[in-house]
Amino acid sequence: MKETFSTSSQTLMALLPSCFDPRSGYCNKSKTFHSLRAAVPLPPLSVPLSFPAFAFSLLPSPLPSHPALLDAFTGKTISYPDFISSVRSLAANLQHHAAISKGDVAFILLPTGIDVPILYLALLSLGVVLSPANPASTPSEIARLVNLSKSSLAFATSFTAHKLPDNLPTILLDSLQFQSFLRSDQNSNASTSVEIFQSDIAVIQYSSGTTGRIKAAALPHRAFIAMSAGFHALRPGRLEVTLLCAPLFHSFGFFFILKSLALGESTVLPSLRMNRITGILEVVERHKVTLLMVPPPLVVAMTKLEVMKYDLDALEMVMCGGAPLSIAAAKRFYKRFAQVLLAQGYGSTEGGGISRMIGPEECNRLKSAGRLVENAQVKIVDPNTGKALSVGQTGELWLKSPACMTGYIGDDEANAAAFDSDGWLRTGDLCYIDEDGFVYVVDRLKELIKYKAYQVPPAELEHVLHSHPEVVDAAVMPIPHEEVGQIPAALVVRREGSTLSETEVIDYVAKQVAPYKKIRRVLFVNRIPKSPSGKILRRELANHMLCSSVSRL
Repeated sequence: MKETFSTSSQTLMALLPSCFDPRSGYCNKSKTFHSLRAAVPLPPLSVPLSFPAFAFSLLPSPLPSHPALLDAFTGKTISYPDFISSVRSLAANLQHHAAISKGDVAFILLPTGIDVPILYLALLSLGVVLSPANPASTPSEIARLVNLSKSSLAFATSFTAHKLPDNLPTILLDSLQFQSFLRSDQNSNASTSVEIFQSDIAVIQYSSGTTGRIKAAALPHRAFIAMSAGFHALRPGRLEVTLLCAPLFHSFGFFFILKSLALGESTVLPSLRMNRITGILEVVERHKVTLLMVPPPLVVAMTKLEVMKYDLDALEMVMCGGAPLSIAAAKRFYKRFAQVLLAQGYGSTEGGGISRMIGPEECNRLKSAGRLVENAQVKIVDPNTGKALSVGQTGELWLKSPACMTGYIGDDEANAAAFDSDGWLRTGDLCYIDEDGFVYVVDRLKELIKYKAYQVPPAELEHVLHSHPEVVDAAVMPIPHEEVGQIPAALVVRREGSTLSETEVIDYVAKQVAPYKKIRRVLFVNRIPKSPSGKILRRELANHMLCSSVSRL
């Protein structure tokens, strides 16, 4: 497919405005920030192209001899020739036996497993829209998602299928029938030729479940082509062995398994039965993992291991995404693993990858989320006035990128709020970009605490709390107050055996922030409710506070 790359990187760079500042990426004339990465040419939108076709076109010939996928629990591996053969066989058999066709929506309720990426690529090659969901969801939650996505069939296992609506046709991955579909002799003469355009929807991913009503974000094949092309342009010159510790139904894990397969890497998939951080590090040692992809809670767990008994000499980078990582945790990481790069990034379900770190110099910017990814444009907009801001000024980040969603399914109101009239995606994130082009995420716009006339970012206070040596985890939330509107309250998980008091926490924070940002109430809890990617489930924080007496406030 290389012939479709009709525009050179040099030509694309020449298209940047003359006012472009090569240090920050800011254009004073258009009030926009441009990526400092070399532009990556993409196939013309008019060219019919599915993500699987694009991914397979990137693989070398002959195909790599190393495993494409490896199951850390069973030890089972799949080579690249077998992977591609299984994808094509499964697509043909599903098309022939299950009457699946382009535009159908497949609801996917599966734990991480070696057959899941095969299913993803097979369905995408048929033009079927994927709708992955968390297997831990309740039947009522799943019924809402099925209705929202208009799914016409489902893929599950014998352990998750009971949660699906009774009238939804379901194929079980742990059935003999499905396993037979992976073999070419089942229906070798079937044709899977389907014309798929890059603008066709590839996946429906669910967003905003932690802060509001759930919305179904539709992402096209183009989004995953663009993001994978960016990684391909910067691929290392040696084999990357990745341990992907992110759920494959989550946008973070979903994209990175697709990207790893497109780049010909070896991807190790963990088992849910593994003993969290100790089991993960055993796998890193056993399979000589070079890239470990984990959510922030696992990075924190790595820094707090009392004894390091694992050989991690092959490990070159830990990539952390899905939620913010505190500065204190990043510093502890480098103190413990001095030879390993800690790369953070920033993205969203709706906007895809927005920024990330590359190389030692960028990874040392601990407070940042790296620089804008290739082909991205950003505005920083004052949420009150709508004025576009400049370098170093904090406002809502607006995005234009080939990785953006096309919109929310069946939600005109949400789409009107998400996009402006010129097609800029409002991320809802308060950010600023410094003079060197590094992106800093301050907080979610909707999560700001309004104390009197001041805005207090919970994430800033959470970073301060995480820096306390006796605090294992923390979250900050607003509590209504008659006189001042809202006051910041903290839920704190203490280190085992700690006698840290509420007064000590309040005083610790007060010494490091402006008076209006001070914590006014502390509740000690056993855990902070979080999503699988490590994001704080802020709607659930209120339940903790309600369970404790806050009437004295």
